[in-house]
Amino acid sequence: MNNSMISAMSSMNGLQQRLDILANNIANVNTAGYKRKEASFQDVLTTVQNQTDEFNEANRLTPLGLPQGWGSRLVLQQTDFSQGTLQQTDHPYDVALNGKGLFEVAVPVTDANGNTAMQRAFTRSSAMQLVPYGQQTALADASGNVFVRADGQPAIVPDNRRIEIDAFGNIQAYNDHSGEAPENLGQLKVVAVDKPELLQPVGENLYIVPVDANTGMQMLGVITDPADNLNVTQAQVMQAYGISVHQGYVEQSNVDMAKEMTDLISIQRAYQLNARALSSADTLMNLANNLRGS
Repeated sequence: MNNSMISAMSSMNGLQQRLDILANNIANVNTAGYKRKEASFQDVLTTVQNQTDEFNEANRLTPLGLPQGWGSRLVLQQTDFSQGTLQQTDHPYDVALNGKGLFEVAVPVTDANGNTAMQRAFTRSSAMQLVPYGQQTALADASGNVFVRADGQPAIVPDNRRIEIDAFGNIQAYNDHSGEAPENLGQLKVVAVDKPELLQPVGENLYIVPVDANTGMQMLGVITDPADNLNVTQAQVMQAYGISVHQGYVEQSNVDMAKEMTDLISIQRAYQLNARALSSADTLMNLANNLRGS
């Protein structure tokens, strides 16, 4: 296989991966709280083809040797945590985050033995709903994963209550028919994101903190969790990071369709160029194989 075929094949593989990421962004343009994905590439290999001294002309400014690239490969897929537009809905269970923060939810995970445990995960999903939780009712995301309070307990909401959530996630329940004082239901847990590129997406608009392969523990420094520091309150963390909660709003996807379509055209043209290079190399090899001596 000649150099041009290897380079074209490697580049087409990387472009296909980038196209898959782009297609996922476009498919989620209307998904509330979705954060677009970005791809990073690097050279697979770069070599230098030796040149004889006759190429060393008097006016040549570069050293002898012809650098050759061998395509590119995907090395990293990152999440762009830039703020999406907040759309007002006035629905009491639509709660959006402003700033680089995440709500914590409890996701049920079943192991190979059939045992179910709750795994902590994080989301920007702002469309909440009420779901049964034992004999009670809890706030959950669209997939039914229950939101967690700052004290680690599920966010339980009494029946027939109107709730109000302030900028720090504190929940108050009102009984409009009795005139009683509002009931404090705790505070929605919010963590700050320090290294969004390390968060691992697991689908359904959820993220987890990956496990360090060396220690077997969750990576440190990815998020700032107030529960890890008893001397810091969640309100202080939210103020330090500029995070706020907005009831009656939904955060839209941060996908820019104009940019995505422009990238799509660019990727398609680059893929087409590499496909033509591959086809031309195959044609030349076919001609060489069919040569007949005189």
